[in-house]
Parts: sequence; structure tokens; C-alpha cells
Amino acid sequence: MSTDALETIWLAREENPSRAPLSRDEIVSAAIRVADHAGASGLTMSAVAKDLGDFSAMALYRHVLSKDGLIDLMLDRAIGEVALPPHESPAGWQSALRTLALETWSMARRHPWYAQLVQTRPPLGPNTMRRTEYALRILVGAGLDVDESLSSLELVDLHVFARANAAAQQERMAALNGVERTDDFVDTVKRLSQTLAPAEEYPLLAQWMQSPTIRSEQEQLERAVDYLLAGIAGRIPAR
Repeated sequence: MSTDALETIWLAREENPSRAPLSRDEIVSAAIRVADHAGASGLTMSAVAKDLGDFSAMALYRHVLSKDGLIDLMLDRAIGEVALPPHESPAGWQSALRTLALETWSMARRHPWYAQLVQTRPPLGPNTMRRTEYALRILVGAGLDVDESLSSLELVDLHVFARANAAAQQERMAALNGVERTDDFVDTVKRLSQTLAPAEEYPLLAQWMQSPTIRSEQEQLERAVDYLLAGIAGRIPAR
């Protein structure tokens, strides 16, 4: 795919949107509704057209050029929901980046399709680039150069999106297996420990399985982000 093809949607202006029966914004809103309900696999141009009413899928291409163009717009709209507080956090750069990670996690949990699609498209939308610049200012201000700052942001984002995707998958698995409540899961783990993790063979694992500590997805995410930030802090040159 050429660079021009990747950038097309951000270079293409919508022609006379006020005169058209549809607007790009309306199409993006409908696409997000469809994806929120049916997931990334259910996102089709036909489904979006149906959500909008009496329109054909072909009518959408005039505004978004392609399905990839629509996904670009959806991703950028969703990341625009992430609040960007002032850079100069009185609690320091780690607090600012931690808040950004948790706000991003909340967005990805509201829109599970985001974590599935974000790595399939280039990060060129205005909201995406605004967030990236915000994070770079935090990290460069802490003492990293731009290259290491980009790598650090990518590391945090990859974990946030991977965990959001895993959380959605685990919720589906729990529902299928009838262990949606924490107590049900704990009982299942304890029962399985007796046959699958004999203490003489797996002493440490058996110890945990017999009295498991269950943390919420949010708590696990927060712990992981703290680990990542501690690692990033170790890369910052002493001043």
C-alpha cells in the first residue's frame, strides 16, 4: 500500500456536506454504534448504511472513500474521547502518563473494537496525533529524547490495548462457561487445583489456586502500568 493510500482520508475534503443527505460525522457515529453493538467483525458498510436508514452502502463511499477510511475516522473519533489534562501535573510526569493510560483504557473498554482495529491503521488522525504530542511533551519534559519517548508511549499503549482486548475475550469466555461472578471463578479454581495442580508437583501454583487472589481488570491494568512506568523511569538520565 502506498503512502498516499494511507493518508487519503485525512487529505480528502467532504464536498458540500451541508447539501448532502448524509454527512461524514453522521456516518462515523453510525459506524461506532454498529461496532459497539456487533464488534469489529460486525462492522460492514451495509450494516452502517442500515443503521442510518434508507441508504445504500455505496452512498457512504462518497463521504469516507473506503472502509479503511471509515475505520480511520472511527479510531480518531474514539481516541478524541480521552481527556488530556494539563501537562504540568503537580504530581509529576508519572502521574500524568498514568492518568493518560487509564483514560485510554476506559475508552477502549467502552469501545472494544478499538483495541482490535487500532494496530491495523496508521496513527495519522488529528486526535491521535494530538494525544501523541501530549504524551511526548510529558516524556521529553521528564528527560527522555523523542525517540525513546515514542518507544515508551508505544510500550504503554500496546499493553493497554492488549489488556483491553484480553478483558473482552475473558468476559465472553466467562459468560460461556457460567463463571461470570468472582465467587464462581474462585470456587472453580479451588476445585480444579485438587486435580490439576497437586501440591507435590506445583507447590507455589497450588498454594495460589487453593486461596486465589482475584483482582479486577482495572486493578490488574493499574498494576501493570505502574510496572511499566517504573521501567521507563529507570531509562531517564539523572539530572
